[in-house]
Amino acid sequence: MGGTEPAAFPPRGFRRFWFAESVSSLGTYVTLLALQTIVVLTLGGSAQDVGWLNATRWLPYLAFGLVVGALVDRCARRPVMIVTDLVRAVLLAAIPLAWATGTLSLGLLLVIVALYGTASLVNDAASMAFLPRLVPRQHLQRAHARIDGADAVAQTTGPALAGVLVKLVGAPLTVLVDAASYLFAAFVIATLPVCESPTDAEAPLPNLRREIGEGIAWVYRRSGLALLAVATHVWFAGAAVMGAVVAPFALISLGLSPVQFGIVAALGGLGSVLGAATSGAGGRRLGTGGAIIAAHLVTTAGVALMAVAGLGTAGWAAAVVLGIGLAGHGFGIGFSNSHEMSYRQTLTPDALQARTNTTMRSFNRAVIVVVAPLGGLLADLTSARSALLLAAGVFGLSAVMLLLSPFRTATAV
Repeated sequence: MGGTEPAAFPPRGFRRFWFAESVSSLGTYVTLLALQTIVVLTLGGSAQDVGWLNATRWLPYLAFGLVVGALVDRCARRPVMIVTDLVRAVLLAAIPLAWATGTLSLGLLLVIVALYGTASLVNDAASMAFLPRLVPRQHLQRAHARIDGADAVAQTTGPALAGVLVKLVGAPLTVLVDAASYLFAAFVIATLPVCESPTDAEAPLPNLRREIGEGIAWVYRRSGLALLAVATHVWFAGAAVMGAVVAPFALISLGLSPVQFGIVAALGGLGSVLGAATSGAGGRRLGTGGAIIAAHLVTTAGVALMAVAGLGTAGWAAAVVLGIGLAGHGFGIGFSNSHEMSYRQTLTPDALQARTNTTMRSFNRAVIVVVAPLGGLLADLTSARSALLLAAGVFGLSAVMLLLSPFRTATAV
């Protein structure tokens, strides 16, 4: 019988792309813990201040995400990735500089983080839209699983490394690790053996209103992604609350040191490693929809366990309970993400890839922008433990929405 041989995996250039993403992910997880530590310990901030930090990081997705998606869909994507990696390196280097000159404040930190978030928005849009050009669609789940696995390893080692570096050199200087990682990623991406069609870069400026509308219509009406999109928005509401309160809960309520907090956060990464490693087998057994629902249920249980850390325990015992809960949360992310991304990208034509990704991410991050400060305020008015219980309930709602719908039998085609 005739026919073409299936494309081999991994395709040419993917390993280098994967390596660049892995290194920058390690730096990112170092910085995430370092930034929270700067707010809580260096600047003496509260849970609500951490909420503002998280909201500011994602604010550009709300402000510019839809426009960026439309523009990136008309561009060669690799140059965009290179430039934005260089910009992120410069912005992060400004944090220790401000600290060294005595000018670092919460307001200045939020400005830098907002600019960093803008560069990350553009980079993410280009990177996610570039991957389907690098990897055949039948291998997208495997590619995302490999990226998720490396990200999970970074999530494990990054916080632990950050905790040690914070103790040795202080939180402001720790973010230089991330700046260096972006310089490395820019170099690797610049030397990838992949050529994008020049017609992509030479296309005329888009009609932004029309093309933004096409992206929104595709996600919420034409593609069949609407239910998954809405359930994901709900999931991010839970993540926003959790993200605002975990650092104050660990560092203040439980009295953990930065090193202990780094080790605890690393357990979340170990969960992600396990989730990513088993995502392929889980998808074959449960299907795409079943795997995503199961992951959300594990996340719900993990966050509920986090909320009881410190009840009848203290010190390292409380840290272990918190870490196991974070591991459950991490497992859910590692197990589900490759299925969500491959399902989304398999259904989406190349011309709509960036708009689809940035439309969903923009609304997801808009949820964080609105909910994260409210989650921090709730923790300040009641307790971080109460806020974590609320987050667990929201994660559970996301799972139930999908479980009670036809999506539970969905499979990536």
